[in-house]
Amino acid sequence: MKAYSLDFRKKIVDTYHNTPISQRQLAQKFNVALSFITKLLKQWRETGNLESKPLPGRPKKLNSDQEQVLLEILAENNDWTLAEYQQELKARIGVEVSTTTICRLFKARGYSLKKKPCIPQRNIVSEFNKPA
Repeated sequence: MKAYSLDFRKKIVDTYHNTPISQRQLAQKFNVALSFITKLLKQWRETGNLESKPLPGRPKKLNSDQEQVLLEILAENNDWTLAEYQQELKARIGVEVSTTTICRLFKARGYSLKKKPCIPQRNIVSEFNKPA
């Protein structure tokens, strides 16, 4: 789920400070959970900041420039295996990542590594079904 925008968060805090309204009524008015209102107001009181917290997870192994180099390698050689992409990336920029990382990047960008057969499947099946 995406975080609520900063403008929306400011609007909630402004409404709370400028209007005599309870947190429960505020949650109903903006159609959000009461726990969100409570945490948002607590964060505002303690830090003065309304920014959403970063989502947990691992940091990316490749930065955007390195990803671009990998996508250029893919454009030049679109029939390689993941291991070949891994070796070429290491040779070009000296970055060593796993084949799983490369596969995830390609999938995230909408690329598929599935190879298409040279012969249509219908022809293969019909050869075996010919009468003798």
